[in-house]
Amino acid sequence: TLIGHDVKQLVKALMQEGMTVKNKMFDVMIASYIVNSSTRSHDLRSVVIRELGIDLPEEKKQGNLFEQETVSIPAGIEHCEELFTHFEKALKKDTQEDLFYEMEMALIPVLAEMELHGIVLDTKKLSAMSKKIHARIEELTRQIHKEAGKEFNIASSTQLREVLFEKMKLPTDGIKKGKTGYSTAASELDKLREHHSIIELIEEYREITKLQNTYVDVLPTLINEKTGRIHTSFNQAVAQTGRLSSSDPNLQNIPVRTEMGQKIRDAFVAEKGYSLVAADYSQIELRVVASLAKDKELMGIFERGEDVHTATAAAMNNVELKDVTKTMRNAAKGINFGILYGMGAYGLSWRTKIPQWQAKEFIDKYFEAFSGVQTFLEKTLKDAKKKGYVETIFGRRRYIPELSSANYQMRAAGERMAINMPVQGAAAEIMKLAMIEVAKELKKQFSNDDARMLLQVHDELVLEVKNGLEKKVETVLTQAMEGVVELAVPVVVEAHSGKHWGELK
Repeated sequence: TLIGHDVKQLVKALMQEGMTVKNKMFDVMIASYIVNSSTRSHDLRSVVIRELGIDLPEEKKQGNLFEQETVSIPAGIEHCEELFTHFEKALKKDTQEDLFYEMEMALIPVLAEMELHGIVLDTKKLSAMSKKIHARIEELTRQIHKEAGKEFNIASSTQLREVLFEKMKLPTDGIKKGKTGYSTAASELDKLREHHSIIELIEEYREITKLQNTYVDVLPTLINEKTGRIHTSFNQAVAQTGRLSSSDPNLQNIPVRTEMGQKIRDAFVAEKGYSLVAADYSQIELRVVASLAKDKELMGIFERGEDVHTATAAAMNNVELKDVTKTMRNAAKGINFGILYGMGAYGLSWRTKIPQWQAKEFIDKYFEAFSGVQTFLEKTLKDAKKKGYVETIFGRRRYIPELSSANYQMRAAGERMAINMPVQGAAAEIMKLAMIEVAKELKKQFSNDDARMLLQVHDELVLEVKNGLEKKVETVLTQAMEGVVELAVPVVVEAHSGKHWGELK
């Protein structure tokens, strides 16, 4: 068994030398992530201190694998064998060996290959976009200063607070107040939308400066000199629900539904002679809910292949599908997603811009129509409070100490986690199994030169495929992804191909 901490780095280094790891692997970082799901510190030093009670010296940050010829050996590596014995027992005790070996360890070489492949970036597109954004930011700055009647630093929360609440005297009812004064967080500013047109301008300013500083101006600097491509890192031991996260750049945070997010995705392109093929799970989290809750109404919607938000609205309002209005569908969509996050009437009213009393009415109607979902959520919460943890269908646990907190807000946050984790966790695990299966099928049917997996974002997989093989790869992807799990409702995957990522939805 190859034992180590963050083994993927070694696997990548060996792959670059043309070597494949055939050993059984044991990554103590990922073992710690599964066993100690309620903590975020899985670096070797923290793991050695926590599990073995041995104090280690502080460690210097290491560089990126692509930039250095040698990989420095982290302090504490000599304790990995001891950790291996320790974690093996812990995984056995909680019957999590399958989750660890069949899913997490099997995923390591798949992710290593994806990271090494990287993806091409159209820098011309981004630089044109950057110019437009700069101009728009200047225009917004002028408008905001004009509305405020003075020049100030819009990015400074202190100056913004002064302008909005002291100079412009905007109402402070219901606005959260901290030590430094009234909050200017997005959720608080949203409450002031009706009161002044400056709020929308500030929101747009914030959104586009964030995208500019995170992606538009930064992505070109991340292109690797040797490969000419961008190599994101996929992290297996970060998100507490079991989802993969990505960094340098973080691809999970590019907004899906905004025009600018779409344009940023458009800059990720296929190499010459290739196309991008993307496949994504349709409404996987809601299908998981229908499956776990065994709710007849929700299961029926998926079995009949209806649009889930329209059909939810029809069931809630007791009308035919054809009579569902846009407002009804919007509210139903808000509830469908909100329910998964333990959202109450206040959250729904904020999300769908409807009054709170109406939001409460909508939620009551929803639970009337989908009583199985309500029973499932109540049982999940009750079991979580009794056991102190929740679990996914594949046995991943998340301990939630917040559930027994004396502080109401901490407790409420714990309840939201308890409701969300089994669903989001299962969806993430289905995707991980799909990636392992897709990698296997690609190796069987194509050469590395013909088809390669590049990205995984939310419920979507993106591949780079030689021109002419798109349809064949779409079929392989769809079959592999739909076949990795059997739910009580059909699992549906939609595949698309094109030259840039933005057009694949």
